[in-house]
Amino acid sequence: MYKDYFGFSEWPFSIVPNSRYLYLSQRHQEAISYLKSGLTSGGGMAMLTGEVGTGKTTVAKSMLANLDEFTKAGLILNPTFSSIELLQAVCDEYAIEYTANSTLKDLSQAIHHYLMDNHAQGIQTLLVIDEAQHLAPDVLEQLRLITNLETESQKLLKVLLVGQPELQQKLQWPQLRQLAQRITGRYHLLPLDTKETGAYIHFRLATAGGSVELFSKKMIAVITRYTQGIPRLINLVCDESLKRAHQSGMPSLTVALVTQSCEFVMAYQMPHSNVETTPESASHGWKYVAALLLGLGVTYTTLPQIEQGTHTVLNRFIPVKEQVAQVEVIEHVALASEAKRVLNHGLTAEGALRDLYRTWGYRASMFDTLCLEGTDSSVSCRMTHGAMEEVIDLNMPVALTLSLDGQSRFAVLNRLTPDSFSLLVGDNELTLPLEWLAQIWTGEYRYLWINQFDQTLRMGMQGREVETLNRKLALVFGEPVENKSVFDESLKHRVEAFQRWQGMTVDGIAGEQTLTRLDLMTQTQAPALITTSEVM
Repeated sequence: MYKDYFGFSEWPFSIVPNSRYLYLSQRHQEAISYLKSGLTSGGGMAMLTGEVGTGKTTVAKSMLANLDEFTKAGLILNPTFSSIELLQAVCDEYAIEYTANSTLKDLSQAIHHYLMDNHAQGIQTLLVIDEAQHLAPDVLEQLRLITNLETESQKLLKVLLVGQPELQQKLQWPQLRQLAQRITGRYHLLPLDTKETGAYIHFRLATAGGSVELFSKKMIAVITRYTQGIPRLINLVCDESLKRAHQSGMPSLTVALVTQSCEFVMAYQMPHSNVETTPESASHGWKYVAALLLGLGVTYTTLPQIEQGTHTVLNRFIPVKEQVAQVEVIEHVALASEAKRVLNHGLTAEGALRDLYRTWGYRASMFDTLCLEGTDSSVSCRMTHGAMEEVIDLNMPVALTLSLDGQSRFAVLNRLTPDSFSLLVGDNELTLPLEWLAQIWTGEYRYLWINQFDQTLRMGMQGREVETLNRKLALVFGEPVENKSVFDESLKHRVEAFQRWQGMTVDGIAGEQTLTRLDLMTQTQAPALITTSEVM
């Protein structure tokens, strides 16, 4: 590979985290300064935001690596918690003991005692939560409550929220205004400019023992323009350029080779609207299609230039099946254009929730569209982050968070077949090839279910909800239904069997997790995402 070819001692542009390659640009250093100021000036919370790949986690880890012995820090990654799970995660991070049936009050008190002990020893406690844009509003409110723990002069717990720009938007919601007011340090991390991109590339080259002259100023300008100064994309482009030079036996890089590498890498990314058009990238906007048309049996081929209205589409990097007709390429381009037009109307999660409720035959109130957990409504809503397999298991329409041109968009996944998927955005329904879905979906989704339980059920209890529990267990186990309304020993054993089957904690108590899973598996009123004639 190119490591030996160019005389590197190690890979200079690996995207695997390595502390030796920690590069703090002026922007990163400024971010650290602002955040430290916000956390040490009596405030309890600070927030760092930025687009994917701009180095937010780098800043957070740099802050953690430079703490003194009087600070105990915890780091929570990719949080998709309920309120109680958040407090459990905080306890786990600081090795605070709690029992499996601890309530919110129990966990809060355990955390409070821990913080007070640290304070008595002159120790400050810091909690960093990465990917905080995934936290549901009620979980963020719970986070605010534990930051209320304080002495007369300072907060006992400092919190740094790290997330994508959606976090800023979420904190503008009315129900989160108290939390937003607690944030005393804010910094939005912008991408690198051309000068900083050059310094970043030179730093990594030198750290790996290579020549800092490999990438010229013109090459760096090209890289900055295509990647928009996002460090993760810079790494991918530089790595691809060095690979291509080695494979071609070239002793040095050229601007043309770097440009080709940029086009190749960016074909798999959502293009930014402010990338200027050049002869080498006249169709960069159309290469959105390339990022979407990735599927099995797809290869790259060269087709002649296609004239379409006033647009000239250069198809060097549009992946199409061998021998495909030019008219099919035009159809794909037109479909991608229509997809962007429709999805650009999906500006808010609240709008998508309204559409999702509509698929169930309900008219959502403003409160419903906030997707808050723990409400009194018979229709429950939850936001989570996962894989398409989980959505398929639910087999219900879900509201997806999408990424289009670097911006969040929201739409209801209404139908799924082995070849296509359909999205609802207001009155528009859009059907697209299935392979496009993985390229625009962020992994975040919201789903609904009919909640038929209001409380935890355990031995000795009786009533309508116990009867419902019996009926639902009979349904999932394929047993005859008994009209039994007493939680006896036999029902406890059946609950344990269900928990064991679902990989849960086996305690024979039908708590929130057990009852929610049971509800989701017995949603007879739910609209179907996949019909029986379209099994995946």
